[in-house]
Amino acid sequence: MNRAGLIASIEALTPIDEREAASIVATLDRLRWPGDPFSEFANDHHVTASAFVVSTRGVILHRHRRLGIWVQPGGHVDEGEDVEAAALRETREETGLVARHRRPPLLFHVDVHPGPRGHTHYDLRYVLIAPPWDPTPPPGESPDVHWFDYDAAAERAEPALRSALGALAAETANWNVSDYGDD
Repeated sequence: MNRAGLIASIEALTPIDEREAASIVATLDRLRWPGDPFSEFANDHHVTASAFVVSTRGVILHRHRRLGIWVQPGGHVDEGEDVEAAALRETREETGLVARHRRPPLLFHVDVHPGPRGHTHYDLRYVLIAPPWDPTPPPGESPDVHWFDYDAAAERAEPALRSALGALAAETANWNVSDYGDD
């Protein structure tokens, strides 16, 4: 998705709380700066991609291997990659699961937070659908990757995720994800 399309997708979001409202404003501002807003090397303020991965088993969280907190899969956008592809890649790399976007892809949440090395991450959070298989993270990734029902995920997740997980539970309540096909 090009930058103009991404801006339009973010502008269409209805924030779930004050934190997301502020994050939307900051992310839109970042996307309007000159230069590459995705490169972690060009600027210490950059856009990242993550995913709330859902199935009939609930939602995936993993214990971040450096931070020790429970979060959704996600990370940096590689050069030449769009954010939607980055959310899929990061999910596969961190969980071993092959997930898919809804059609059209659902940008669900935006959050701005501190990243490593003094960086600031403008995180675009998509909803992905995966088969209800056990996660199989590869060596070098956190082995603590699990499916949780939404209440258990909200209890375990870092506090900034709790509102998003509550809204996600309401959003996905009527989805059919049992066959990993269309929902």
